[in-house]
Amino acid sequence: MNQMFLSSWNNGDSSVPPSYVQLPENRPGKVLSSSHEAIPVIDLGGGDRAHITQQILKASEEYGFFQVINHGVSQDLMDQTLNIFKEFHAMPPQDKVNECSKDPEGSFKIYTSGENYKKISIHFWKDSLVHPCPPSGENLHYWPQKPSNYREIVGSYTREMNKLSLEILEIMCEGLGLEARHRDPTIITILLQDKEVEGLQVLKNGEWIGVYPIPNAFVVNIGLLLQIISNGRLVGVEHRAVTNSRIARTSVVYFVYPSFESIIEPAQALIKGNNTQPIYKSITCREFRTNFYQKGPKVRVLR
Repeated sequence: MNQMFLSSWNNGDSSVPPSYVQLPENRPGKVLSSSHEAIPVIDLGGGDRAHITQQILKASEEYGFFQVINHGVSQDLMDQTLNIFKEFHAMPPQDKVNECSKDPEGSFKIYTSGENYKKISIHFWKDSLVHPCPPSGENLHYWPQKPSNYREIVGSYTREMNKLSLEILEIMCEGLGLEARHRDPTIITILLQDKEVEGLQVLKNGEWIGVYPIPNAFVVNIGLLLQIISNGRLVGVEHRAVTNSRIARTSVVYFVYPSFESIIEPAQALIKGNNTQPIYKSITCREFRTNFYQKGPKVRVLR
């Protein structure tokens, strides 16, 4: 079967194409319910700074994930952002392709399953729209113009995510005792989940924990690059998104990266301050990303 956009797919018999059927060992199994264990929820607007810092570091060390509430982003903007992406994926396939074909460098992409669709035999049941959205808005003229208010809403959302990522990273760096040069907006992910559809799961101690949507909350997860910079103190953990047979799940993921030529290595302040040896080698962000995508989603940083 040729590649298709799943969000535009309509099959009367509701059967799943064979190439999307996961091997038994890769299918979701038992998931711990929220009554047993849940990733921490941190109130950015409550308590003193020291307490919030302690909570964020503890969650980052033990789970690699946490949710934040009272973060300063309006519920209206969060709802508008989710809805605009739902509208985009509901457009006809050719419209979606056209809206992602304006950048001559090809940095705006829409694809099914993954970027390596043609190279793998088993695919994932998802469509992805990916494009850079720097706070400066320097490539705004390449952004989709359909739906009509896409640029306005996503632009506002991007500016709010930039502020939130800076705040979270500043708190992390304060807790780790890092200097201001380590406070650039890098190497974490901020996720806006669909309020009505579960699916995100985090692996902890060999068991999958469901990250259940909380109203007006964002999910924050530690990237592997931050794991390197913290010399293994903060952890980037395995996670997955699980589909269902009833309703589509939409999420908006804001990735924050350093420049591709940045050197990623354990922070000297942590090495010298703790009198320890670095457990990761220096690597450029470009090299890391190349290795990650070549070796697959379960790759881990080599020590």
